[in-house]
Amino acid sequence: MSRLRVVFMATPQFSVATLEKLVEADYDVVAVYCQPPRPSGRGHKLIASPVHQKATSLGIPVFTPKSLRNEIAQAEFKALNADIAVVVAYGLILPKAILETPKFGCLNIHASLLPRWRGAAPMQRAIMAGDTETGITIMQMDEGLDTGPMLVKESLPITSTTTASNLHDAMSLLGAELLLKTLDPYIMGMVKPTIQPETGITYADKLSKLESCLNWAESAQVLDRRVRALNPWPGVYFEHNGTLIKVSKIELIANASGTPGEVIDNQLTIACGEGAIRLLQVQRPGGKWLSPAEFLNGYDLPPGTKL
Repeated sequence: MSRLRVVFMATPQFSVATLEKLVEADYDVVAVYCQPPRPSGRGHKLIASPVHQKATSLGIPVFTPKSLRNEIAQAEFKALNADIAVVVAYGLILPKAILETPKFGCLNIHASLLPRWRGAAPMQRAIMAGDTETGITIMQMDEGLDTGPMLVKESLPITSTTTASNLHDAMSLLGAELLLKTLDPYIMGMVKPTIQPETGITYADKLSKLESCLNWAESAQVLDRRVRALNPWPGVYFEHNGTLIKVSKIELIANASGTPGEVIDNQLTIACGEGAIRLLQVQRPGGKWLSPAEFLNGYDLPPGTKL
């Protein structure tokens, strides 16, 4: 049996593990498709995506079209003569002409237990919603938004300490491993697609900086989930006297009382709509991350202050 010709379509760090696993397993990755390099930093220098950089280091040709809807891009894709395309957080819509080109179609590694959390930010939305589990779904792609038939699923727990960062790393590895376990059986016809159910569908909207400001009227539990879900990006903050103070870690405080937004002790404990939270890591503009004691040593935020 000849080596399977794979086109890998992905962009962020989340997808790198899958590319590495495909190469290690000796699949013939004939090309990698990524989002084009973006300007970054103060000098606005064009920076290639993590997958682009990894593919270059592996000597794999990289394509960065701005769209796949034109005839030139589609002809270029067809010329690769791929057996299958593997898609992981690519960032471009795949039109029908692309979806139908590979012999065995296009498979997607999606970071949720479909049909829950279709869309752009499934891991963060799962944490924010208070879900107790999430996972990876390997699915056949169609023209809809994460609507295609499912091949396999595997779950991961979401605990009271799960953050977007550690969930990202665990899900990245799980997705890579699950794809490798599924790919050959799928090609041999041993994995049968299952149509997604019509019940339980939710959508994971893109994250927005408008969600970053802590609303003290919300419960401590809701704010805890928000902090864990939105770090490192877009991050969360609160405002005091015109200063935006970032928060990256908190803890829930039991049996605390006060009006929402009130500083209730000398340890950065803030009353919420229900319960209270203690800010464990905070940062002033241009500064470094500080503990409560370090922060209060240089910033006046006494008990009774209303945020």
